[in-house]
Amino acid sequence: MNKKISLQSIVQVALFAALTMVGTTIRIPFPGAFVHLGNAVLLLAVLLIGYKGALASGIGFALFDSLNGYITEAPYFLVESLLVGGVAYLLFLLFKKNPSAIWQLLVIGAGTGLAKIVMTQLKNTVMNVLAGADLSVAFTGALAKLPATLINVCITMLIVTLVYFPLRKSMSVIFRGSVH
Repeated sequence: MNKKISLQSIVQVALFAALTMVGTTIRIPFPGAFVHLGNAVLLLAVLLIGYKGALASGIGFALFDSLNGYITEAPYFLVESLLVGGVAYLLFLLFKKNPSAIWQLLVIGAGTGLAKIVMTQLKNTVMNVLAGADLSVAFTGALAKLPATLINVCITMLIVTLVYFPLRKSMSVIFRGSVH
């Protein structure tokens, strides 16, 4: 039984790593960044396979970055996925790993989105400081990249509320109840 569970975990992580990479490839250019579907996959991964979904998405983001000229960003996005996914998982636990209403998904999505916004603002502020800006200028400059993140958060919440319940049912059948 342990080998079966272990194999299922590997398959689930690989599946969500691949889906995150593909979701991140589906992107819309935006000033200073781009809007993509990878964050929606991260949240779905956490909701469907637990905290290991954060690792899966982190791997997917790192693969995307490595294959698309952003290799220096890959470690950051792996760490960010673990932190943002951790917030998602804590909120998931709030509903005993079984959100049953759209409002519960919206609460989880909003909390996860807030974590993503904070991480993005911190990263961009630090990058601006490292480039030589003083802290207030660095923080203000980092705000210019937040609109893309806000759009990503809204798209993530919309997608998750539309597809979570059907996906949970399908994955429960496919993986015979090992999905949360």
